Amino acid sequence: MKEKTEKRGGAGWCILLGLAALVMFAVLELGKYTLPGWVLTVILLSGFAVLRTRLLAGRPLLLRLGAWCALFALFALILWLSRPPVKPVPAVAGKNGGVTGVVHVAQGDLTGVLTEDGQVEVYAGIPYAQPPVGDLRWREPRPALPWEGVLRADHFAPMSMQSVNSPLFSSLAQIVGYHDYKISLADNYTEPVSEDSLYLNIWKPAGQASDLPVLVYIHGGSLQTGQPWYGDYSGQGLARDGVIVVNMGYRLGIFGFFAHPDLASESPNGTTGNYGLLDQIMALQWVRDNIAAFGGDPDNVTLAGESAGSACVTALCTSPLAKGLFRRVICESSTVTAPEPAHSFRSLEEAYKAGKVTLERFGAGSVEDLRSVSAEKLAGEMTDHHHITVDGWVLPRTPYEACAMGIHNEEAILQGFNRQEAGPFIIFSQADLKSFEGKVRSAFEEPYASRILALYPVSTDEEAREAWADIYTAVLFAYGHRCLERQAVASGIPTYMYHFTKQNGRLGAWHSGELVYFYGNVPDSPLYTGQDHALSETIRQYIVNFMKTGDPNGPGLVPWPAGTGDNMALELGDEVALRPVPYGRLYDILDEMYGYSSGK
Repeated sequence: MKEKTEKRGGAGWCILLGLAALVMFAVLELGKYTLPGWVLTVILLSGFAVLRTRLLAGRPLLLRLGAWCALFALFALILWLSRPPVKPVPAVAGKNGGVTGVVHVAQGDLTGVLTEDGQVEVYAGIPYAQPPVGDLRWREPRPALPWEGVLRADHFAPMSMQSVNSPLFSSLAQIVGYHDYKISLADNYTEPVSEDSLYLNIWKPAGQASDLPVLVYIHGGSLQTGQPWYGDYSGQGLARDGVIVVNMGYRLGIFGFFAHPDLASESPNGTTGNYGLLDQIMALQWVRDNIAAFGGDPDNVTLAGESAGSACVTALCTSPLAKGLFRRVICESSTVTAPEPAHSFRSLEEAYKAGKVTLERFGAGSVEDLRSVSAEKLAGEMTDHHHITVDGWVLPRTPYEACAMGIHNEEAILQGFNRQEAGPFIIFSQADLKSFEGKVRSAFEEPYASRILALYPVSTDEEAREAWADIYTAVLFAYGHRCLERQAVASGIPTYMYHFTKQNGRLGAWHSGELVYFYGNVPDSPLYTGQDHALSETIRQYIVNFMKTGDPNGPGLVPWPAGTGDNMALELGDEVALRPVPYGRLYDILDEMYGYSSGK
């Protein structure tokens, strides 16, 4: 009997040790800990196994529990010793194809790197403005200074200052949200974050070129997070289609959108609150002055963005400072052209109130006092300062008011939204039959709440979930595009509306799910099929045609007519076909609620 008990105890101990090893190795991998951490953990587990076999077997329970506590304490020490270092992200992941020739721009000479197959040249981390630090915090950006020698543009600059999650949290989010986590020791580092982030990146077809269309992309992230090197919108894909792609870092959150009357007073232009937009304008000016050196046509620039990046694009479409810096725009999943933008926008009065609260919270007597606070401490204020405003300089009036007056910097628009934009935003707050009516009534005043409830009668939890997701998608994302289309039609600007509905094993038609298709970065993964790659090819043909001529249509493509305000869109999904947008009747209610008028 004693022998059987000892065998069962030994078997149980082995199972516990195996589970502990699995947890430790999972933490090491998901937390991006370095190779020494793995080696030390193997040694620790091996030593613990020997210790238990030779010294702890049959010992009192309290002693054995103490040994387990010691094991995990030592593991915590190993984690601290092997925490991932901060390293710049290489311009080309993995092995690259060598160094490019020297390119001369206004500030000096630089080289980039080639992709491994030699088809694309990548130039990363090119300064387009002076670092907005110290006394330059919350001031208009200043042109980059010249450099000496040859700049090696082979790594991306740090992402703009923001609060960042731990590698462990980010890995878990990748697994749960994207379903495409890859186990690797090559990414055991953390990406740098800095207030010094005003740099841009360029992807171009390899070799000599001239007069190529140029796409300048503004990344999203609620104007408080994000970085230019994210693979879904990498410029490699479109560069292989024969165009040049540029993106940039710009000031985010409190660094990019903090507003205070004292800042307006010290500005030669009387501006405050739109520093992130001013950064984007300076990047566009740099492109105008220098892109020809890379083979691009400075007179054929398309400005693109997704989510908050698209909100910025639509703001710049009405800014007098951006006039002449681009010809066409691609707007994905957001605008600020509705009478009351759903996000990323606020009045100057609201911005001033938020600025006053921030000064009080830090005990700062002046803006100068706040300039002395470290960037790391200020990064926690991002959620209170991530909104564009009417500052009188970048934006003399709201984009809605400007569009109503016929003010547009763009000559043509390609725009649209995804079928399930709401997905990531309501994942923890979905409606059911019991909560649906309350959610609608808390979001809308009467009589609009009752009218929307009548428009979406629900009798099951599933119907309630779908209805709430549709309402959320329409109000926060789709309706702004509906406004922009009619504003453009009133001004005689061709606008091409899409509705992305393609499902896959990753993001599907959730918010940002279209990015890999638009920019030619659909991965070779079981999560995607040949149909996904074919759809990406079709979409890219539309985009390249649009960049070249302002019209996405071309041989072999389903005809995509310019919008007339009739609520039709080109569905990009399992089929590519012109179909009505599903929110027509809800749009009518929102028009009445917000008092929409196209102006002309």
